Amino acid sequence: MDEETIILPIEWNAKTYQSFIQYLITQKDEKYKEFHSSLVLNSKYEMIGIRVPTMRKIAKKISKTNIEEFLKYAQNKYYEEIMIQGLLISHIKDEALFYKHFKDYISKIDNWALCDTFCSSIKIVEKFEDKYFKEAVKMSLNKKEFIARIGLVIILDHFINEKNLDTIFDTLNKIESDKFYINMSEAWLICEMYTKFPKETKTFIKSNNLNKFTHNKAISKIHDSYRVSKEEKEYLNSLRRK
Repeated sequence: MDEETIILPIEWNAKTYQSFIQYLITQKDEKYKEFHSSLVLNSKYEMIGIRVPTMRKIAKKISKTNIEEFLKYAQNKYYEEIMIQGLLISHIKDEALFYKHFKDYISKIDNWALCDTFCSSIKIVEKFEDKYFKEAVKMSLNKKEFIARIGLVIILDHFINEKNLDTIFDTLNKIESDKFYINMSEAWLICEMYTKFPKETKTFIKSNNLNKFTHNKAISKIHDSYRVSKEEKEYLNSLRRK
């Protein structure tokens, strides 16, 4: 689907937003819905069944209208609505306005797919690294499962660099949670750090405060990476906890 073929209102009110919802329903892919709903469990949102590339194009089209007005009329009923809101927020160029909607949006995220798609899309945070790295670290220590995951995935997607290493390792050591989506994002972050800073990350793996599941899952993810040598993988396997 080309952006030019997407027909959406140019002004937003209750009526035009409802026509937008009807448009989303016309984009339904039943087979994709069946597949994707099996991966996204326990979400409070109803799923229509629209592929992410299509939603990206829809969000880009909406970004050329009044974003504030669109978000004002959001119904927050459908998974795709929430996904498109996040993608749309990623198009906001004004940092203060972005931050306002960022803080509101993260409370709507209740599954890994909304989290990870949003986090990977918000490139603006890299222009304001001091602010958003601190924000992400704070979120990572939150007791709420998906607030913490958002923080960890923002770090993973945007802030793995040499100057942040000590803070990231310290943050990982401070997390006390056995919640699955927090632990998995910790493991994923450690894997990405290992591929970029193997020496420092190896030292962390050898001595850390992670729970057994997260520690071993991080090693498994590194083991699955094509960017790590066979010899390194064998050594890391020896560091697994029994």
